[in-house]
Amino acid sequence: MKHFIMPILLGVGLATGCQKKENAKSVDTGNLDSTQESVSTIGDPKLLYTLADRYNTPDGLALAPDGSVYLSVPNLADNSYPGVIVKFAPDSVQFFTSLPVHPDTKHACPMDLAFGPDGNLYYADNQYENDKNYKSRLMRINMQNGKAAGVEPVVTGFGLSNAVVWKGNTIYVTDSQWDMPDNDKGSAIFHFTLDELKKGPIVLKPKTMDSHVLATFTTEVNETGVDNGADGLDYDSKGNFYTGSFGDGTLYKLTLTSDGKLASKEVVNVSEKVLCVDGLIIDRKTDMIYLCNSRMNAIMTVAPDGKVSTLVQNGDTDGKDGRIDQPAEVLLKGNRLYITDYDNPNKRFVNTKADSIHTMSYIDLAK
Repeated sequence: MKHFIMPILLGVGLATGCQKKENAKSVDTGNLDSTQESVSTIGDPKLLYTLADRYNTPDGLALAPDGSVYLSVPNLADNSYPGVIVKFAPDSVQFFTSLPVHPDTKHACPMDLAFGPDGNLYYADNQYENDKNYKSRLMRINMQNGKAAGVEPVVTGFGLSNAVVWKGNTIYVTDSQWDMPDNDKGSAIFHFTLDELKKGPIVLKPKTMDSHVLATFTTEVNETGVDNGADGLDYDSKGNFYTGSFGDGTLYKLTLTSDGKLASKEVVNVSEKVLCVDGLIIDRKTDMIYLCNSRMNAIMTVAPDGKVSTLVQNGDTDGKDGRIDQPAEVLLKGNRLYITDYDNPNKRFVNTKADSIHTMSYIDLAK
């Protein structure tokens, strides 16, 4: 999965297209002062680089077969700028590709992304902020000689497509808003084989146990009012998958049968409550989980025995000095952990508003 990025300090500039302006920048989310006062400062994150305004919500990261790193930028904090994907190289930041907007919403919103065994780049196109009527998609960027040679949908009908992980010839996608007729707080993990994706677009059946559903979940809505469920996703050295709920912080472990079906689903017994799980990654050398607690401006770890530790945390900030500014995704390379600062909060988050500074951070882990 995501294991490499180059630490460069650059402002990023790309060509943009025209989209309807729905600017949520600097809108206070009604957070309480008491929330801010209760947050400890832990660890010492550093500034990786600062992004231009046209990259106001950095999100997913993916490693290409050639070692290049790709970053998705959905621009949900200020979507007068189009969602794009950029490419990082050792000595430069390069525009990679613009993305096709959804024919109904007229927006592109790339979230997590990953390279498949076919060499193509797949990303979740999250349309939930634009239209909650199951418009989200899984998209494929067809690669030729390191360049985008066309972008097309391979799965349609998600509620809120989010995390994307390949394991072998199967891709796993979380849908943070997969409701059922008797459960309007639902979410799910889907799985699709490479052979299926080659045969043409798959059309999901909303509010059903579609044949591609691997597992479903229910979010317990708390004082944030957020009912987004399964978000980040990765697997450990034994092939067990882990996902966490964005809305209530529950961490789940899934085991699979030899033919890829769900064998078991259980809540991970953790040593302390995690309030929110956004992106996560697992170091398969140690099976340590690194996760983004977006609500509390924190990066936390969960050991194989369930022990939870806070690696880094700070109060509300604009991130200009490298401090955490609502983390959304993590990427591990050796002893360094890289963090995207999404900076687009919900109510009762430590981060109170989307500001004019857009950053990524990193932490040097102990050897």
